[in-house]
Amino acid sequence: MRRKILLVLALAMVFALPGCGKKESAAAFRIGATPVPHEEILNFVKPILEEKGVAIEIVQFTDYVQPNLALQNEELDANFFQHAPYLEDFNVKNNTQLSSAVEVHFEPLGLFPGKASRLEDLQEGDTVAVPNDTTNEARALLLLEEVGLIKVRDDAGLEATIRDIEENPKNLQFVELEAAQIARSLQDVSVAVINGNYAIEAGLNAATDALASEDKDSLAAQTFANIVAVRTGDQREEIRILKEVLQSEEVRAFLEEKYQGAVVPVF
Repeated sequence: MRRKILLVLALAMVFALPGCGKKESAAAFRIGATPVPHEEILNFVKPILEEKGVAIEIVQFTDYVQPNLALQNEELDANFFQHAPYLEDFNVKNNTQLSSAVEVHFEPLGLFPGKASRLEDLQEGDTVAVPNDTTNEARALLLLEEVGLIKVRDDAGLEATIRDIEENPKNLQFVELEAAQIARSLQDVSVAVINGNYAIEAGLNAATDALASEDKDSLAAQTFANIVAVRTGDQREEIRILKEVLQSEEVRAFLEEKYQGAVVPVF
């Protein structure tokens, strides 16, 4: 009888030990994202992903550099904040091996009023703020060219900077700023080209508040679609499911209703 009691107690102790007698939950899939709209989109799909067996942890970033470095260093499993041309340029300059897993949406760049409320109000020597990172600066200059303010060298491509401006009739003065800083500097310049995500954070909508913006049906929309990036060669099932959910009709409806043209689905 005493032997049976000891056996029962021993079994009870085994099953009471942490991790014994039950399956441990898998580690969450870590995704780095900038707050708006990327983190908001991921928060929307989080319960949908959980229903499909994928738990995600969203790690917030407020710049365009650290999310890629963290992904390359395996501190993240994916990130969501950039477009493919930016990623390609980043790979070359930082010797990273990252790739696009899925295209999700397009955020039109907008030319927003600062001290000047209309393009017609711009005077000789007025100041224009543009992003200082590769590809986004080129996008900004092409938008300014489209509205007739400048002319950029034809062969400058997506690496164009203010040094590639060959015609500037109003002798506009350009201020190159980190993309995240431009919306906060709007009151200090005549006009500014602001990235879509930072415009939204500042309560601005390129579709309704900008003096001009990239067209959702233009080549820019196809070229600069925002992507989920992963390490090159990573083909885990979580990534396939994430792609499926992010390109669902549920997400399309969410983007169209919440962002009213400031974020445009591309699928």
